[in-house]
Amino acid sequence: MLNRFFMFLFGVVMVFSVLVSPCAWALELRVADGIITTAIEKQMPVDNIDSYSADFGKLYCFTRIVGAEVDTTVTHVWYYQDSEMARVELRVGSGDWRTYSSKRFLPQWAGEWRVIVLDGEENKIASIPFSLE
Repeated sequence: MLNRFFMFLFGVVMVFSVLVSPCAWALELRVADGIITTAIEKQMPVDNIDSYSADFGKLYCFTRIVGAEVDTTVTHVWYYQDSEMARVELRVGSGDWRTYSSKRFLPQWAGEWRVIVLDGEENKIASIPFSLE
């Protein structure tokens, strides 16, 4: 009798884990590092800036994504004030994945910027602010 109870309990746990696991990886997907940088070398940012000269020309958004249990994507959405300026979909191929996008800037785009990072389901998982002066 006790053995049947444990077998039943084991079955319930297994069914629950199968039903929940496809959603669980999306809930665990997060940005461990989100950095605006002037360059990427050997898949790593060379610096971490909060503000930069508006005449620089190009910046990078580096993200280290953790928690993916299956191949998925993230999207970097570059905003100038409240206007979307660029959208870049990036592949995430493992549970600890480094990726980046870049954006060229014009001097007249001085002001507040941010990169919103979206998961594969378009949920916001990070916001990385910076300014051009």
